Amino acid sequence: MQTPDKMNFLIVDDIDNMRRSIRAMLKLINYGKKHYEAGNGREALKILTEDSVKIDFIISDYNMPTMSGTELLDQVRTNKSTRDIPFLMITAEANMEVVAEAAEHDVDAYLTKPFVTASLEQKINELLRNLNSPSAMATHLRNARNLEEKGDLPGAICEAEKAIDQTSISSRPFRELGRLYLKSGNMDKSLTYFKQAIATNRLDVTSYHYLGHIYHRRGETNKAIDNFYKAMEISPRHYDRAIKFARLLFKQGKEKEAEKILRLVLKSNTGNFEAKEEIAMVCEEFKIPALAVKAFREILKEAPERTYLNIKLGNCLYMQEDYLEASRVLEKAMEKQSENIDVMLTLARIYLAMKIPVRADKWAARVLRLDPDNKEARALLAKC
Repeated sequence: MQTPDKMNFLIVDDIDNMRRSIRAMLKLINYGKKHYEAGNGREALKILTEDSVKIDFIISDYNMPTMSGTELLDQVRTNKSTRDIPFLMITAEANMEVVAEAAEHDVDAYLTKPFVTASLEQKINELLRNLNSPSAMATHLRNARNLEEKGDLPGAICEAEKAIDQTSISSRPFRELGRLYLKSGNMDKSLTYFKQAIATNRLDVTSYHYLGHIYHRRGETNKAIDNFYKAMEISPRHYDRAIKFARLLFKQGKEKEAEKILRLVLKSNTGNFEAKEEIAMVCEEFKIPALAVKAFREILKEAPERTYLNIKLGNCLYMQEDYLEASRVLEKAMEKQSENIDVMLTLARIYLAMKIPVRADKWAARVLRLDPDNKEARALLAKC
C-alpha cells in the first residue's frame, strides 16, 4: 500500500468548512497527492466511479443528507473496484447506532469530532498499519470472500470457521458463517451462527435482521418481529429493512406498532426522498392516510418538481375524508394531467361527498367524453 503522501484522498462532508478544515490538516502533515471533495455520499460515488480518478483513502462524515456515511460505506464495500479502499468515518459522537453501523459495514476506523491535526494523523497511521498487517481473522475472512466469489461455498465456510478460532470478541466470523450457511440452504446451521453472532456482539444489527428473515421463513412470526424490533432499536436508519418489518407488523394486525416504526424511519431520514416516498406508499396501501399525507407533504415541500406525487397526496387526503383539501390538490394536479380518468372519478366522488353535485357532474361527464362505456362514471352521474 502507498504511503499517505502518495495517496489521493476523498473528503466527504455536507459542511463546506469541515471539508476545508480536513483538507488543510492533511496538507499540513503532507498527506495526499490530491484531495477531492464531495458534499454527500451520492456525490462521492460519482467521483469514485470516474475512470479518470483513482481514490486511495476516504474520509467521510457519518450524518449527511441525501446519502449518509454508512450508506456510502455500504456502496463502497459491495463494489469490487472500491471495496478495499481505506475508510475513516467521522462522527459527532460514538453512540450505539454509530458503533453498530460501523461494525455492520466494516468501517476501518472512526474519529469523533472535534479533533485536531495530530489526532487525524494518528488515526490514519493506525488504520494503515492495521490494513498493511491484517489480523489472522481478517485474512481468513478475506479468503472466504474470494472463495465465495469463485463459487466455492464449502471452501468459504471452511475459511470462515478458521476465522472464528482467531477471535473471541468479534461477531463477524459468526455472521459470515450464518450468511454462508443460509446461502447454501442450511437454515438450521445459519440460525445457530447468527445467534452466536449476537451473543458475541449485542449490537450486531445485520444478524438480528437475518434472524428475523429466517424466523419469518420458518413461520415463527413472533420471533421474527422480536428480532426486527431489536435491530430497529439499535439502528433505525436502514429504511428498507424497517419497511419490511412494518409490512410484517401490518400483516399481523399490529397497525400501531407498524405506524410507530414508520414514523421513526421518517424522522431518521429527513433528507431521503426515496425513503419518504416508500413509507407513504406503504401507508397508502395499508390505509394509514395521515402518515402518508405527512410524508408526501414533506417531499413536495423540499422537492416540488415531483408533481406526480400530488395525485397520491390528493388520494390520501380523500381517504382521510379531508374532501376540501383533496379537491384543491387534485384540481391542481389535473392542470398537468388533463386526461387522467382515475383523478376525474375521484374528484366526482369527492364532490358528491361534499354535496356539490354540479361539480361532480362536471368530472363524471368529462370521463364519459373520454370513455363512453365507463360504468363508474355513469353511476356517479346518476347520483348527481
